[in-house]
Amino acid sequence: MCGRTSCHLPRDALTRACAYRDRRGQHRLPEWRDPDKYRPSYNKSPQSDGPVLLSRLHFEKGADSSERVIAPMRWGLVPSWFKEDDPSKLQFNTSNCRSDTMMEKLSFKVPLGKGRRCVVLADGFYEWQRSQYTSHRQPYFIYFPQIKTEEKGSIDAADSPEDREKVWDNWRLLTMAGIFDCWKPPQGGDCLYSYTIITVDSCKGLNDIHHRMPAILDGEEAVSKWLDFGEVSTQEALKLIHPTDNIAFHPVSPVVNNSRNNTPECVAAVDLQAKKELKASGSSQMLQWLATKSPKKENPKTPQKAVPDVPQWSSQFLQKSPLPTKRGAAGLMERWLKQEKEEEPAAKRPHSQ
Repeated sequence: MCGRTSCHLPRDALTRACAYRDRRGQHRLPEWRDPDKYRPSYNKSPQSDGPVLLSRLHFEKGADSSERVIAPMRWGLVPSWFKEDDPSKLQFNTSNCRSDTMMEKLSFKVPLGKGRRCVVLADGFYEWQRSQYTSHRQPYFIYFPQIKTEEKGSIDAADSPEDREKVWDNWRLLTMAGIFDCWKPPQGGDCLYSYTIITVDSCKGLNDIHHRMPAILDGEEAVSKWLDFGEVSTQEALKLIHPTDNIAFHPVSPVVNNSRNNTPECVAAVDLQAKKELKASGSSQMLQWLATKSPKKENPKTPQKAVPDVPQWSSQFLQKSPLPTKRGAAGLMERWLKQEKEEEPAAKRPHSQ
């Protein structure tokens, strides 16, 4: 699946990153539709507006279907046949659509049959890896391997200076296959354009993180075929929908878990090994503390001395725990936390002086 993306480039940079050659081989930049609706973000979630590429022919009859437009659209497809007056009343999730069932569901089959194919633009997307033993989920940022797409010196001598300005050799955008639709409110008003991201089984490299991934269009030829509904049939275009192994990823901070966080920290790589070492160090310290502070067996006739710097509930736990002994700091920690919960009233009593 795909439930969070990043698209942080300013509008002008995003435009240059989408430079292409039209059917006649000329360098072009896509034109914008409703450009003021675009908001760069490191943390885009469903129901927000995201930039998509689509053919100009969708907006202008008789236009060349190879020419492109960028339009901000609502993430989460609202079908054209939806009868309620508020799109938020849609009862099912349409932020993604599965490639193996999309031709069975009217929400996706109808717009796809009308050629409403689009390319969702992003720096990359986020996915969360579930831990097998805990409820912790580690976020990852997933994107194309980054290499320069075209050197400025490679432009043909016949091309104009304006063409040279269209060359983009910075971050390669992730291009995901999508379907869009146009919904008109029953009571009248502006048409709402919205989209869904097609998903497929994950490639081998991503399968350990999640079993689904977006259908990624890898390369200019794939993007052109998917967008050019005037020349490429639905059946032919669907051959482009499959997993790709040309992908890179790295772990990121849990700050991305909250969609309100919109900073570069969302996409910055973190060192999981360093976090593990820090956690292990903390566990070792806990083990050492428990070993040095545990009460020793004493002669029953000898009165027990008060240990003012040790919480009373910790000593009670270590003496009374009926749980079987486990090896390692993790086992001690688990027993400690479990007993703390069971003996909470005792834990809250003040230490007697």
